[in-house]
Amino acid sequence: MRRLPSTPRPDWRARVESQGLVYPTTPLEDGTELPYWFESAHYELDPREVDELEATTEVLHRMCVEAARRLARGEFGDLGLPPGALDVARASLEAYPPSLIGRFDLHWDGEGPAKLLEYNADTPTGLVESSIAQWYWLQDVHPDLDQWNSLHERLVLAWEGLRRRLPDATVWFAHHEDEPTGEELMTVTYLRDTADQAGLRTGSITVGDIGYDPARRCFVAVGEEPMRTCFKLYPWEQMFGEAFGAYVEPDPRGVLSTTWLEPPWKVLLSNKALLAALWDTYPGHPNLLPAYLGSPRDLEEWVAKPLHGREGDNIRIHAVGLDVEQPGDYGDEGWCYQQWFPLPEFDGNKAVLGSWVVGGIAAGVGIRESDGWVTDYYSRFVPHVIAAPAPDAAAREEWLEDAREAGRADVQDVVPGVRGGTRPDEMPVIAPLGEPRVSPIPVVGPQDGRRESAVQDALTRPDVDDS
Repeated sequence: MRRLPSTPRPDWRARVESQGLVYPTTPLEDGTELPYWFESAHYELDPREVDELEATTEVLHRMCVEAARRLARGEFGDLGLPPGALDVARASLEAYPPSLIGRFDLHWDGEGPAKLLEYNADTPTGLVESSIAQWYWLQDVHPDLDQWNSLHERLVLAWEGLRRRLPDATVWFAHHEDEPTGEELMTVTYLRDTADQAGLRTGSITVGDIGYDPARRCFVAVGEEPMRTCFKLYPWEQMFGEAFGAYVEPDPRGVLSTTWLEPPWKVLLSNKALLAALWDTYPGHPNLLPAYLGSPRDLEEWVAKPLHGREGDNIRIHAVGLDVEQPGDYGDEGWCYQQWFPLPEFDGNKAVLGSWVVGGIAAGVGIRESDGWVTDYYSRFVPHVIAAPAPDAAAREEWLEDAREAGRADVQDVVPGVRGGTRPDEMPVIAPLGEPRVSPIPVVGPQDGRRESAVQDALTRPDVDDS
């Protein structure tokens, strides 16, 4: 693994924004900006490294599911969740309803075994840049090289497989209306596009616009339509703590029940207690770091992570010559202490590999780097290549056939225009839903209606019927 210099495309910002990455920079309080999408460099992996990371990712996913069973039984406490939440998560895990996507954050320097830092399997972001923006960067800058990126194809294939398990009704895609950057909106917009390509009927809604009909005992969307399937980019630990949580069914068997993507049991995988459960279940495993709940025990150097923490908030690092404490609002729910394992540095840049899982199968990588030891809001996304020739059309076609039949393959990527779905070179954007309505149960915060985001105000998607 190497970090190499790269010349940015003259129109890089317009290019990535047109592909849905409408948050290419991070604004600062003084009015300046830091780059988020960063193509003045790129990372290079060799095929052997990709093979190893793929295998590690799939092993870790299976291990996490087993550790989740122990979390669901309450062996590690209530995980900072409200009463009854673990019962729902346990029943959901036992029923094993449909699931789609997750992202491991891994320590990897190309030499020793990869180490798990955390698993976001509930509300993973970074998808637009991983699947779309870096793919088209590759086509523009290094079209002769390969990339570990089968995210788009695997998502389309996954939706095709899920069609057999989902109700024959609209699949709704929900994001939080108050997220200011447009990242959540564009993430669910892209996921909706992959579902469209798989032939599903789709619609868009904000989380605040989801209602509940007590007479029919079902969640409802626009026009009081029963919401039979919903992909929501909103964390379960928050949903369980709201009025919403009391009506969630862990196993959607009723004629008007809602199938949630991700399912309720994914709250177990995004909780930092998973790290302690993994170490207790698989002590000494080469891809794990020692981790404990409540205290560092015998760890001399450690990282304290709030159980529900996100984006590096409230992280504390205690190591020789280093004491770091990040700001934030987490921590009351409890802490996990993980062995301090410094991020690998490439020319002074500290890198984290985001290894994606679709349907339990490794699907690609997104690399973020930071100046400090915590990967937080100020990190950068840097594209990558594999040091190998791009596969030809015949290899791509064979990969898709294998993936469709067996659920996995060895060739890593597929270009647009090949069966299995086409990456959009410009992001189709969802049309506004119209006037706000009052939900019978307010789902997010104090507001009853939806608040239009700036992105939705500015862009339309006239070719899709939201009714």
